[in-house]
Amino acid sequence: MQGKLLRYTLRVDRLLFKKFRYIAEAEGRSANKEIEQFLKKRVAEFEQEHGEILIGNTSDSEEE
Repeated sequence: MQGKLLRYTLRVDRLLFKKFRYIAEAEGRSANKEIEQFLKKRVAEFEQEHGEILIGNTSDSEEE
């Protein structure tokens, strides 16, 4: 059974991430939750402009 949460390694400029973490803390979130909120907002914006993104069933072995 595939879990709902996906682990993903993100490589990003150290200074940029420190600034991002500052923003997350100012918003009362962890950096992880701030990234999740950012992703949700971006997907919603994209779908608003282009229509719903339909994703089929994927197996655990597929990269997302």
